Amino acid sequence: RAILTKIVLLGIVDAMAVYALFMLLAKQQWLVFGLVLVVTLVVNWIYFSPGKLPAKYLTPGLIFLIVFQIFAVGYTAYIGFTNYSTGHNSDKAQAVSALMSSAQERVPDSPTYQVTVVDRLGQLSLLVTDPDGRVSIGNNDSPLTLVSGATMDAGQAVAADGYTSLNFSEVIARTAEITAMAVPLSSNPNDGSLRTPDASSAYVYVSSLVYDEQAGTMTDADGGVVYSDTGTGAFTSAAGEELLPGWRINVGFDNFTRAFTDQGIRGPLISVTVWTFTFAALSVASTFLLGLFLAIVFNDLRMRGRKFYRIAMILPYAFPAFLSALVWAGMLSEGFGFVNQVLLGGAEIPWLTNEWLAKFSILLVNLWLGFPYMFLVCTGALQSIPEELQEAATVDGASPWAVFRLIKLPLLLVSVAPLLIASFAFNFNNFNLIYMLTGGGPRDVDASVNVGATDILISLVYKVAFSGQTRDYGLASAFSIIIFVLVAVISIISFRKTKALEELN
Repeated sequence: RAILTKIVLLGIVDAMAVYALFMLLAKQQWLVFGLVLVVTLVVNWIYFSPGKLPAKYLTPGLIFLIVFQIFAVGYTAYIGFTNYSTGHNSDKAQAVSALMSSAQERVPDSPTYQVTVVDRLGQLSLLVTDPDGRVSIGNNDSPLTLVSGATMDAGQAVAADGYTSLNFSEVIARTAEITAMAVPLSSNPNDGSLRTPDASSAYVYVSSLVYDEQAGTMTDADGGVVYSDTGTGAFTSAAGEELLPGWRINVGFDNFTRAFTDQGIRGPLISVTVWTFTFAALSVASTFLLGLFLAIVFNDLRMRGRKFYRIAMILPYAFPAFLSALVWAGMLSEGFGFVNQVLLGGAEIPWLTNEWLAKFSILLVNLWLGFPYMFLVCTGALQSIPEELQEAATVDGASPWAVFRLIKLPLLLVSVAPLLIASFAFNFNNFNLIYMLTGGGPRDVDASVNVGATDILISLVYKVAFSGQTRDYGLASAFSIIIFVLVAVISIISFRKTKALEELN
């Protein structure tokens, strides 16, 4: 039964790997193809070989660690050194093809080519029969190549080996995708391409842009303007005008230089960084102090109904944080929120739209969400302190405040200090609260990036990368690297400082 289970599970893994290999082969992603192939072979060798018990337990975890942690961090770091952004999200060949396609016009006397739309692994291609009866096939990424052995019907190729011909209903469902296709006639983009308006006939289109690969120029045949490859990832005219889309290139430390020298970015980045540190520090301090206070109160044996109160205290921790943030956003609404309309008698206080009130609201909501965790941690830590220590200090004449300050608090920090550091790191990247409660607003209209008064660094990264008309993934990745370095340095220093508390044990 164990061997059969192993075979079934490995069969599923191998089937997924084979499917991935075919997809990568079709897209000519040779590096990833080789990695997937090697990993698949190694996994099969480990699990079909006798022994190697440690490797059998470690392999799944290592694969997930590499894919979801190491690769993600490494790829983010790589993007931070490129100009990857809106208009610069492909390679040069794809950019040239896109530019040529965007300026195409139908040749007036173009011959009619009979076409059949075919599919392979989700990618559409055109099976073309030219006026001379020759059959070829191509798609947006691959120019026409001759095909032999195609199935013919009334002098038109209707099917080819390895491809699935689309029927009428499938063509109707994918009309927009089909009419947007531009299949190059050859590897020279100046030769034009075939486009079909009805999925049955195609015509030759040529571009008003002329590409000179050797000179690295793109010339507008209508206006005579020459755009050159100046090394910035786009064809640029002498007047500084760029043709977009461009392509992705390595820019070194330019994104980091922009972050610290461009006044439109540096100013917002500094203010966001200061607020991020302030927000994280105040969140940790407020939640810890309130949680510790409640833990001390409900740890007293003279308190009646302690179990009921403890359950009530952890209720905010039991609900998903993003749902609680949405509820609070509604309660703090200026026009119809519960706080203004019920508690304050119809006042119109801009809790979420005024800069300072929005920051106060975020700290208040985060206190509501965070104190139950600190309450639980401090309760457990206080209960682990031996009562003999308190009794001995009381016999020696120590006051309750002295017992807490000199005995309980130092022993409490031994176990709680690492959690406080982790809580600081969590709040440093507390994206959900900011996004759900204020969306980072109110907006800073003077900044050249999309940033608001309550944005923290991680929400700034999100806005730079995924919101607005211009999305700058390279700059956002550079910000991510800065965040990683800041959190790492703070964590290392803090953990070194907490080593001094270990002597109390």
